[in-house]
Amino acid sequence: MVHVIKIGGNIIDDTVKLDDFLNRFAKLKGPKILIHGGGKLATSLAKDLDIEQQIIDGRRITDAETLKVTAMVYAGLVNKTIVAKLQARSCNAIGLSGVDGNSIQSVKRNHPTIDYGWVGDVESINFGFLQNLINTGIVPVISPITHDGKGNLLNTNADTIATEVAMSLSEENDVNLRFCFEKLGVLTNPDLDGSWLRVLDKNEYEWLKEQQVISKGMLPKLENAFRASESKVAKVEICHADYASEQGEAFIGTLIV
Repeated sequence: MVHVIKIGGNIIDDTVKLDDFLNRFAKLKGPKILIHGGGKLATSLAKDLDIEQQIIDGRRITDAETLKVTAMVYAGLVNKTIVAKLQARSCNAIGLSGVDGNSIQSVKRNHPTIDYGWVGDVESINFGFLQNLINTGIVPVISPITHDGKGNLLNTNADTIATEVAMSLSEENDVNLRFCFEKLGVLTNPDLDGSWLRVLDKNEYEWLKEQQVISKGMLPKLENAFRASESKVAKVEICHADYASEQGEAFIGTLIV
């Protein structure tokens, strides 16, 4: 089983929570890939630099100046900090953006009504490159910066990257895709941890979305989760970072079916 785990949300911003997560991730047996977002650091740095930020339906509008910030933060500070922490835990990780090894190529988003700027939609995954890395025991740690093959960087949704990587690897592997963040799973009440759903299917998701029970930030995550579950990915789950490496009855989270 290949584990593709995406980490984001407040976990990235909290040193203690990130360390706890990486302790568990490093002990997870078998081939694995970690995909991360940037947390709130990019937004904070952009504010310090007086670069206005705009987010629509959980997705960041990336103008030229914002792209510089996200590339520095995501592919630089956050990525290398995680890799350094994993190396300290005897987990032989390698930090990548989608540019490195041509691992993820994207196309600049062309939306009929919204100009997302330098935002990329994944076009291809270099399956052979990633497969070779995990076959040799190396753990890829992938940041959400991709490229268009024409020399341009693109800011790409980390949940989408995790989904595309999992779908690509699932052609020849059993893959468990987990989206990990600071909640126990998909909640019917965002202020009540006990409201997490054990299982979520597409019909209930559509109903919860229609009732506006699910917040905007969760929409891209769930759209990606269902896309993965409808492919050859063996198992798709949304869970708290504390349960990223748990198996069987010890696992707490939402199974996407």
